[in-house]
Amino acid sequence: MKTGAAYVRVSTEEQIEFSPDSQIKKIREYTSKHAILLPEEFVFLDEGISGRTAQKRPAFMQMIGLARTKPKPFDVILVWKFSRFARNRQDSILYKSMLRKECGIDVVSITEQLADDPTAILIEALLEAMDEYYSINLAQEVKRGMNEKFSRGGVVAIPPFGYRMGKECFEVDEEKAPFVRMMYDNFIGGMSYRQIAVSLNEKGILSNRGNLFDNRTVEYILSNPVYIGKQRRNLNGVDHTDRFHQGRDVAIVEAMHEPILSKAVFEKAQQRRQDIQKAYPGKAHNAAGESMLRGLVRCSNCGATLTLTAKGKALQCNKYAKGQCCVSHFVLREPLEKTVLKCVERDFSGKKLEIILTEQAQCQEENLEALLLKKEKRRLHKIEAAYEAGIDSMEEYHRKKKQSMEQIKKLEQKPERMEQKKERTEKAASVSMEEMVKQLKTKTIGEKDKNEILRYFIREIVFDRKQGTVQIYYYV
Repeated sequence: MKTGAAYVRVSTEEQIEFSPDSQIKKIREYTSKHAILLPEEFVFLDEGISGRTAQKRPAFMQMIGLARTKPKPFDVILVWKFSRFARNRQDSILYKSMLRKECGIDVVSITEQLADDPTAILIEALLEAMDEYYSINLAQEVKRGMNEKFSRGGVVAIPPFGYRMGKECFEVDEEKAPFVRMMYDNFIGGMSYRQIAVSLNEKGILSNRGNLFDNRTVEYILSNPVYIGKQRRNLNGVDHTDRFHQGRDVAIVEAMHEPILSKAVFEKAQQRRQDIQKAYPGKAHNAAGESMLRGLVRCSNCGATLTLTAKGKALQCNKYAKGQCCVSHFVLREPLEKTVLKCVERDFSGKKLEIILTEQAQCQEENLEALLLKKEKRRLHKIEAAYEAGIDSMEEYHRKKKQSMEQIKKLEQKPERMEQKKERTEKAASVSMEEMVKQLKTKTIGEKDKNEILRYFIREIVFDRKQGTVQIYYYV
């Protein structure tokens, strides 16, 4: 008697005819007629999940993983229809081919019986193509339907801050709406995004997702026309690069919900947003470059890292810039760097920095590199075997082989670099701290290299702007 496994997938709760119980019932009827044993542990279910990609179906991937074990746990995988197995031809061909050639396991549809002759291959391919077409067409129809509903003012998104979901449209949330009006009034009155975020966080107000406000969340609310009774939507789907929905594919329509703001107030806010954008064109206001203190300096109030600002000429608390810290720690970069180096020079006066790499550590590192190299070479053999077995296409084979060869080349070069590193370490085993500080003060060493040197012995630097103090914590 053969042992079988059952794979059941349902995309939505509305698919009653495809319900898990009905699929399993039909599969068990088939197994009883064809003398196939179906243990309960070999029934795999993905409920409420699309069949477009296999990687996003946990039960499916669990079944495939189990099928590849030796000896094989079952002889056949039963599905109600081939569309339940996959709606992507590439996935369907890949996994069916792998199951048949590597595992000796067939995939059988209990409602789409195929004969044991060459025409079955053609019929199966046609069924797979039809399933993929249905899936793609369904996605397009859903998007078209949502765009049509949107064009009529219907709801196609979750309620924004200040609203809740009603029966047919958004309803004003009387508890949160006053804070929307406050944000607009404060912004028009001259407050920055960050200052507004700090004000809301101090009052204990959270976003719809239960998070603290930051400057980007505030700016999103201040740019959203939903508050004057409109809705906006990207008609071609979500564009993660267009955070504030200003792209060419974004449409704005009149909606059915009650506005929270007047158009005059909203337009004043948009005018101020435009003025700010003109003052800081593109990303000119963002800091760039490296700093020897990168990632080392902490805010004394919240513990967050101080990051570059003012075009790289200063540091500021990262959370303060987002409106999540109420104490500014703005400090010019050059004076702070001089202070830190002066403190290091004083604290280590007459001392030397010992850099030691033990033979045991070297041996462990060399063994790890050898293990990774051996593993990558095994992976290369598997890639070649997958191509020979017809699982991977020529394009996939070349892409995977190129990646693997590049990794092997890097790993083979590691021993040479480790030997060079060992020689450098032995030469610099004992370093005068005074000499090191002198080097850190020069421009012959890059900022990134200076940062790496400081990280050898500095754990963190706490800057307190109110007290005007700098505390350096060293590794002991």
